[in-house]
Amino acid sequence: MVKTKAEVGEENFEVLHPNEKLKYDSNFLRGTIEEGLNDPLTGSISKDDTQITKFHGTYQQDDRDLRDERRKQKLEPAYMFMIRVRLPGGTATTDQWLAMDEIADNYANGTLKLTTRQTFQFHGVLKHNLKNSMQGLNKACLDSIAACGDVNRNVMCNSNPNQSDVHEEVNQLANDISNHMTPKTGAYHEIWLDGEKVAHSKDESEESEPIYGKTYLPRKFKIGIAVPPSNDIDVYSQDIGLVAIVENDQLVGFNVLIGGGMGMTHGEEHTYPQIGKLVGYVPKEEIIDVCEKIVTVQRDYGDREDRKQARFKYTIDRLGVDTVVDMINERLGWNMEEPRDFEFEDNGDRLGWVEGKGMYHYTLFILSGRVKDTEDYKLKTAIKEIAQKHKGYFRLTPNQNLVISDVKPEDKDTIQEIIDKYGLTDGKHYSGLRRNAMSCVAFPTCGLAMAESERYLPSLLDKMEDLLDEANIDEEEITIRITGCPNGCARPALAEIGLVGKAPGKYNLYLGGGFKGDRLSKLFKENINEKEILDSLRPILIDYGKEKMEGEHFGDYVIRAGIVEKTEDGTDFHKNIK
Repeated sequence: MVKTKAEVGEENFEVLHPNEKLKYDSNFLRGTIEEGLNDPLTGSISKDDTQITKFHGTYQQDDRDLRDERRKQKLEPAYMFMIRVRLPGGTATTDQWLAMDEIADNYANGTLKLTTRQTFQFHGVLKHNLKNSMQGLNKACLDSIAACGDVNRNVMCNSNPNQSDVHEEVNQLANDISNHMTPKTGAYHEIWLDGEKVAHSKDESEESEPIYGKTYLPRKFKIGIAVPPSNDIDVYSQDIGLVAIVENDQLVGFNVLIGGGMGMTHGEEHTYPQIGKLVGYVPKEEIIDVCEKIVTVQRDYGDREDRKQARFKYTIDRLGVDTVVDMINERLGWNMEEPRDFEFEDNGDRLGWVEGKGMYHYTLFILSGRVKDTEDYKLKTAIKEIAQKHKGYFRLTPNQNLVISDVKPEDKDTIQEIIDKYGLTDGKHYSGLRRNAMSCVAFPTCGLAMAESERYLPSLLDKMEDLLDEANIDEEEITIRITGCPNGCARPALAEIGLVGKAPGKYNLYLGGGFKGDRLSKLFKENINEKEILDSLRPILIDYGKEKMEGEHFGDYVIRAGIVEKTEDGTDFHKNIK
């Protein structure tokens, strides 16, 4: 039986995962980070501190392309750090974009990564540049606290503001929820911003974490808000998914989904991706309190012994959804109402120019979200020039694209001139598969990667587009997502075609996810190489082109054709595999 923190007692950690004592002993996320930063003899920090720095929004990594060479030279790995920004709703000012661009050039590898959770990542930051980077974020009125770690992470919401005042209100709520759920420790300001240290008495700390407590959450936690008919945030993948209910053009409240999550572990069938369960409706005025109460249920009942079972989805599946809803209602002091009707149409981006609320918004297609300059495509330079002249905002999308938003009618031509000057693309001329493709970073920086992802995706798409041409379906919208490991950062378990790295050059192939992001995929072929991937997909795509019904998406077809079983609950993810 899983013991809660209260049942075990805060001082008795023998039965808990070692990270629980580590968090408790960290003095509200301070650890010995400052001492490690000041050690000039190594480019790394201590093993314990690599866990604590995640709460500050940074992961220690090393260049895996150089591992063998450095090992032969008897050198330590080429340590570096990834920094992830806390950016609720993915909204940034033009000044903030320029600051991110400068940090990338001065302290990172010269590129920006737009993530699947609508935020920036910097890669290749050396230890001695960590503080400078964090201080650069602060000067831009941004931070990285809680972008990683066992806390609520970046809060997502619909990215394209063509839904008038509702989008603006939802975006503000994403900010409000994020701020409410951000850890209250002073450690971030002390360590990175040279803030004043908090004094402590001998008996009791003057600090507290009213939501999280000293051991924070059992594992990471994610919240997202979707405004139908667009499910661009993959609301079913969130620990808390909020579906906006709009009546008479006014936001009145939210349907609440709980227990989504994409990660799993190869070969361990007690781990699986899961989609959120619809449990009720709440008025918009109560939504922050509802989110807090749900988080506290996971805080108190999540598994702190086995981190592979520590996500909220497993807590719900273990206790039962009715029991968890009763706990939430009891903490609220009132009951959530019955869910209200809603419908999603897609989970992609509206590429190119759209108009909304008297403003124009241009969604720029960026494959895998990597903003960099190449010899033939000066993407980073172009966006910088736009930021210097644009008077509105930038919005990072959950599909790793970028919206140049809130362009006044009189400024549209100026933005279009820069788009034309650099040959920027909205991607509309690409295949429907490429337009709906996503990948995680994987090699060379991610320590968890088992196979390539971002670097491999372009060439894989080139080959797959030959199959689409043969099947005469190159304009069909098909979601494809690839990750280098089963942690699910690009949400492949919701894709119509999902590839999950198993080993260098080898992937598990999943089929049958819902185009609207509301259904899981199913394993079709295991541990296969590129030729086997293409050989497996070719006859299916050709048959889809010949046999698809009007409006039928690829994920629906492979289920109707009996190629894979329909999967609507994660507990069935590993069952009935054909």
